[in-house]
Amino acid sequence: MGAEGGRSRLGQAVDAFTSNARNPNLRRAQLSFLGAWTAEWAFTVALGIVAYRDGGAAALGLVGLLRMVPSAILAPLLSPIADRGRRERVLILVSIVRGVATAAAAVVVAVAGPPMVIYALAVLSTIAATLYRPAHSALLPSLCRTGYELASANMVRGLLDSTATLVGPLLAAVLLQFTGVDVVFAVAAAASFWAAALLVRLRYEAPPRPSAPSRPNLVKEAVEGVRAVTRNRDLLLILGLAAAQALTRGALTVLSVVVAIELLGTGEPGVGALMTAVGVGAVLGSLSASLLVGTGRLGAWFAVGVALWGLPLALIGLVPQESAALGLLAFVGVGNALVDLAGFTLIGRMAPDEVLARVFGVLESVVTVSIGIGAIVASSLVGWFGVQPALVAIGLLCPVLAVASWRRLRRLDRSVDVLDVDVGLLRRVPMFCVLPLPAVEQLARGLEPVAVAAGGVVFSQGDAGDRYYVIESGEADVVGDGRLVATLGPGEGFGEIALLRRTRRNATVRARSALRLQALGSDRFLSVVLGYTPSARQAAAVVDDRLDQYQPKEPFGEPPAT
Repeated sequence: MGAEGGRSRLGQAVDAFTSNARNPNLRRAQLSFLGAWTAEWAFTVALGIVAYRDGGAAALGLVGLLRMVPSAILAPLLSPIADRGRRERVLILVSIVRGVATAAAAVVVAVAGPPMVIYALAVLSTIAATLYRPAHSALLPSLCRTGYELASANMVRGLLDSTATLVGPLLAAVLLQFTGVDVVFAVAAAASFWAAALLVRLRYEAPPRPSAPSRPNLVKEAVEGVRAVTRNRDLLLILGLAAAQALTRGALTVLSVVVAIELLGTGEPGVGALMTAVGVGAVLGSLSASLLVGTGRLGAWFAVGVALWGLPLALIGLVPQESAALGLLAFVGVGNALVDLAGFTLIGRMAPDEVLARVFGVLESVVTVSIGIGAIVASSLVGWFGVQPALVAIGLLCPVLAVASWRRLRRLDRSVDVLDVDVGLLRRVPMFCVLPLPAVEQLARGLEPVAVAAGGVVFSQGDAGDRYYVIESGEADVVGDGRLVATLGPGEGFGEIALLRRTRRNATVRARSALRLQALGSDRFLSVVLGYTPSARQAAAVVDDRLDQYQPKEPFGEPPAT
C-alpha cells in the first residue's frame, strides 16, 4: 500500500507539471512570470552595482528603501486596475513599462549619465512591478477549471519564482564577467518585453467586469479590497500568518549578515553561502511541493511552511555551527515553497473574483511593510540582546503562530473539501463544465441542499420557476401533460427552462426514488450562466434540446411578478 501511495503521489506530481504544459493559456502565463521575475532579479543586481559605485553601502540601502516604499503604498491602490477588464492586458502594460524603464536605464549607463536618472527609472519600474504579482495571481484562477489545477499552477509558479531567484542573479553575474552593467539592464529589458509578448495571444473567457468609471476613485476601490479581507476570518488569518512570515523574511536579511560574520566567523562570503542555501532549499521545496498538490490539506501545509520559516532560525541560535546553519536554512526555502503553494491557492479560492486582484494587492502591501519591520526588529534585538537571543526570539514567532492557528486551518481545509465536492457535482452539468473555476465556485457557494422523499414532487407543471436543481443522488421523473418525458439521475440538472425563458414550469418533476438535490437561486444562476458566452450558448442548446423532446400543449406565460 505504501509503494502504491508513493506511485500515486509521484503520478500526481508529474500531472501537476504536465497540466500546466497542456493548458496553452497557463503555459503562456507561467512563462511570462518566469521572464518578468528573471528580469526583476537581474535588474536588482545591476541597480545595486550602480548604487554602490555611486555612494557605497549607504546609497545601496537608500535606493532599496526608495523602491520598497512605493511598493508598500501603491500595491493596494493600483490593484483595482486589475479588477477591471482583462487582467492579462494589465500584465502586458506592466511588462512594457518595466521594459521601457529598464532599457532607458541601459542607455543612461552606456552614456555615463547621472545615477539619479537611473534611480528614478528604478522607482518607475518598481511601481509597475507592484501590480504584476497581484494581477498574475488573480489571473490564474480564471485560466483553471478545478481547484487541483489551480494548486498545480501555484506550485509551478512557486518553482519558477525560485528558479528566477537563482537564474536572474546568475545571468547578471555571467554578463558582468564579460560585459558591463548596461548589458545587464538591456537583457533584463528584453526579458520584460518577452513576458509581455507571451500574453498577447492569451485566449480564454474572462468573466464580465466593470469598465473604468469616468471618475475613478482608486482609494475607494482599494478600501473594498481591504474590507473583503477583514470580513472573511479565514482570509484575515492567511494574511496575518503571511505577515509573520514576511517579518521573519525581513529579519533574515539582517540576521544572515550578522550570523555569517559575527556568529559563525565565515566573513562576507559566508553571507552568500547562507542565502544560497535558502535558494537551493526553495527550488527543492518547490519540487517536493508537487507531491502535495492533490492532498487536499493546503491549510495544514501552509501552517508547516510558516513554521519552517522560523524554526531553523531558533535552532541556529541554539546550535551556532556552519554546517548546521546551511542545512537548517535550506528548510527555510522549503517553507517558502509551501507558503507560496498553499497561501496563493487558498486566497485564490476564498476571495471573490471581482476583488481578487485587490486582495492580492493588500497581501503585497502587507508583505512589503512586514519585511521592512522585520529588518528593523532584527537589528534592534541584536543590538539589545546579542545575535543568539535575537535568533531564538524571532525564530519562535512563526512556529508559535502556526501552532495556535492549526485548528482553524484544518477547519478551512474541511470547508475547501466540501467546496471541491460541490464543484465536482456542478462540473458534471454541461452548461457549467465550460465555466472557469471562480465562476463554478461562485455557484457552489450558493447551493442549498434539498431532500425529496420517493414519490414527492419537486415542482409541478405551471408553477413559477425560482430555482435550478442538480441531482446529487437518486432519480427523478420528468412528467409533461401526464406522460413520462425523461428520467434524470445523479449529475443531471433541471429547471433551467423557466429561468432562462422567464416562463412557468413546463413539466412536473417527481422523485422516482429518494432524492438529494442541490438548488441554485435564479439570481445567482442567471448572473453566472449568462455572464459567460460559452455557458450561455450551452444553456441555450440544452433548452432547445429539451423543448424539442417535449413541448407542452398549453403554453405558459410569464410567472407572476415577485
